[in-house]
Amino acid sequence: MSEPTIRVRNLHKSYGETAILRGVDLDVAQGEVVCVIGPSGSGKSTLLACIDGLEPFEHGEIVVCGDHVGLGPERGGARQRLPEAHMNKVRRKIGIVFQQFNLFPHMTALGNIVEAPIHVLGIARAEAEARGRALLADVGLASKADSYPGELSGGQQQRVAIARSLAMRPAAMLFDEVTSALDPELVGEVLGVMRKLAAAGMTMVVVTHEMAFAREVADRIVFMDEGRVVEVAPPAEFFAAPKSPRAAVFLARILSGGRDA
Repeated sequence: MSEPTIRVRNLHKSYGETAILRGVDLDVAQGEVVCVIGPSGSGKSTLLACIDGLEPFEHGEIVVCGDHVGLGPERGGARQRLPEAHMNKVRRKIGIVFQQFNLFPHMTALGNIVEAPIHVLGIARAEAEARGRALLADVGLASKADSYPGELSGGQQQRVAIARSLAMRPAAMLFDEVTSALDPELVGEVLGVMRKLAAAGMTMVVVTHEMAFAREVADRIVFMDEGRVVEVAPPAEFFAAPKSPRAAVFLARILSGGRDA
């Protein structure tokens, strides 16, 4: 069996005395789509931030495409924090898209997309712009290359943010509740882009409350609660008959339109 694109082992993360992640294990194979669901405060977003190296963690191991994230391999019973130069190299392999679009307001859609490939990867501007225009076309925004974020809807800005991450040619994409800040009528256009990425074989970890999307697109559902992975199952199995009582309660509430608990 080939090495997973993302491997997480016994991951622990705390903020002060508050434990956020309590021994999380997760493998994501190349080309796999994993949807992470669970109640607010269960550690889903923190897990993504740790995988991307945005959040330091105290214990455990994360490996992306063969490279350690955050802490190096264990030596003499301890792991040393990895230098920032190493982390910058690893981050280039991972695209991450957040709830907020985080676009540069003074740059056009195309400008936002080409900034990192030019200045981080050293790609010539002409090549970066050609690739950027192709990505805008892929997300349905070919006509918006010269528009500024303030001239775009929330759904359009989020699609630009996805294109910006794809411009770095990542091995995996992480999505953190990317539709939660959007008006309901704009959610579908963003999920449509994510469906295309999944169909094209992009490795994806998606934190979401969009249950219909998770059921349709995911290869596996990971249910988290109180900083732990409680259940992992194929979507058909999970949504039909979750094994853990906590997952059953969560599903019953969220599918009935109530708040997650």
